[in-house]
Amino acid sequence: RSSFGDERVFIEKYIEEPRHIEIQVLGDGHGTMLHLGERECSIQRRHQKVIEEAPSPFLDAKTRASMGAEAVALAKAVGYRSAGTVEFIVDRKRNFYFLEMNTRLQVEHPVTECVTGLDLVEWMIRVAAGETLPWKQSEIPLEGHTIEARVYAEDPARGFLPSIGRLVRYAEPLGEGVRVDSGVYEGAEISMHYDPMIAKVIAAAPTREAARERLVEALDAFHIRGVRHNVGFLSALLERRRFAEGRLSTDFIAEEFPAGFAAISLPAEATASLIAVAAVIAHRAAQSEAQVGPSAHVNDGAADWMVLFDDRAHAVRVTADAQGCCVAAGDKAHEVRSSWRPGQALFRGTVDGRPVTIQVDRDGIGYILTYRGIAMPVRVLPPRAAALLAAMPPKPEAGLSRSLLAPMPGLLISVMVREGQDVKAGEELAVVEAMKMENVLRAERDAKVAKIRARAGDSLAVDQIILEFA
Repeated sequence: RSSFGDERVFIEKYIEEPRHIEIQVLGDGHGTMLHLGERECSIQRRHQKVIEEAPSPFLDAKTRASMGAEAVALAKAVGYRSAGTVEFIVDRKRNFYFLEMNTRLQVEHPVTECVTGLDLVEWMIRVAAGETLPWKQSEIPLEGHTIEARVYAEDPARGFLPSIGRLVRYAEPLGEGVRVDSGVYEGAEISMHYDPMIAKVIAAAPTREAARERLVEALDAFHIRGVRHNVGFLSALLERRRFAEGRLSTDFIAEEFPAGFAAISLPAEATASLIAVAAVIAHRAAQSEAQVGPSAHVNDGAADWMVLFDDRAHAVRVTADAQGCCVAAGDKAHEVRSSWRPGQALFRGTVDGRPVTIQVDRDGIGYILTYRGIAMPVRVLPPRAAALLAAMPPKPEAGLSRSLLAPMPGLLISVMVREGQDVKAGEELAVVEAMKMENVLRAERDAKVAKIRARAGDSLAVDQIILEFA
């Protein structure tokens, strides 16, 4: 009463382990209203959906029918005509509560299209033209499982700050059961003025686990360069045991990554495969060079190499034959089969019969290999060269920056400090707006502001100095 002049309060029910599950409805102007099953949209960050799937791994047939009936009743009550979505919050006991209705086509509609076989855009147009829906509710098919991942231009390692720039390389994944919806192309510019979504990758399969594996493989083959992106984060989400088991909630990301996202480590088996592939890549490159000049290292299709990876040196011997390569590492050997040749961005093949897709980028005398969304620097050298490299003195680390730099291009909304002011670690210094989001820049340590180099209203380039510290 003292704060608002009114002692009345709203009390909201506390939902344990909440899930965000929505029902797709479709109605015509002739009295037919259908529901097309549900979509599980619980994997969210900042209330923004990241991964969606159909059907939900949580609902049973009884709950699905009840939610569908309620969604249809709501849409009929308002005389709705077209495709729309009725959203619910569902608790751990499958009690569901109305959240809102979106009277439009949603980003995640492809998962419903894949499990029903219906083109929602087509039927929205048909309904708008006055046509009648030709099915009964019992005739709507729900077959297989589909999962969609939203690929954003953002940097997960830096608090998901938006990333802006030109798509220097852009190649979408292909394959059975894989669909990509996008509006960009190689050479396109990711602007600060629009939503940072690059594409949606959708994988459909007979079972949820098969769809999950297919989506992970598709993300492995999604080649994006020029901007930071969240493909690694998406792979990490999909690889979590809790996701594979279907134990989802709207708190999933916060609970699985409480300290924020950092690139995960590969399991031992995947690391061994990566080392073998790295050796084959270097071996093929050396063979290619030998065709235009003498090579003392690669003889008769066999050579010894040192693979420098993850702060360790791995001695391997590569022997090539007509079918591929045998990579011997200690007492173990791996059979690597691939048609990869130097210059190709994707290494597609098998390691000991298991399919792998690895992105390959040159990095000085080494490579950056990207697998399961993790970009890993690798150097593969002849043993003598590796020994000489080990004898090189380490490069001293650069000192801490004495400047606050713009982490992305954007508009400087405000500067919260003045010249000569002492600031504490964590204190807010400035706000930069980019891609419809305001990003607060904070002091990394205690310092004194020496000079302010930019003013509110300025358009900033990436790494432009905003202010300097004494």
